[in-house]
Amino acid sequence: MKVWQATSVEETERVAKEIIEFAHPQKKFAFYGEMGAGKTTLIKAMCLALGIEEPTSSPTFAIVNEYQGKQKIYHFDLFRLKNRQELLDIGFEEYLSGDHYIFIEWPAIAEPVFWHYNFGRISIELSENLERIITLER
Repeated sequence: MKVWQATSVEETERVAKEIIEFAHPQKKFAFYGEMGAGKTTLIKAMCLALGIEEPTSSPTFAIVNEYQGKQKIYHFDLFRLKNRQELLDIGFEEYLSGDHYIFIEWPAIAEPVFWHYNFGRISIELSENLERIITLER
């Protein structure tokens, strides 16, 4: 387990680079945190650190966004899914099988499906002074 602290976008970008380096060769991550904790911001910073130049955003309505840089990245937001069948209907398990990055926001509904794919767990908590405490468990 490793813990970082960030109070700005610049610090979040630094943390994103450190997470990628620390977790290497791991490429699959589930992001946990309350609404507004900074999950999407951290994922955007990780995409930037991985060479994605196009704008990135949370795929709240699309469920998954695909980005292509040096490596392919799939960014999932499962907040709107009502049941695991909806997840399977979009071919979720097929996404898990490749050697590309996968970032999942609101992953609880998918946990029974993805845990045997060696996902890292990234938790983001806001402290009283609005500092983000970012924890990676592998």
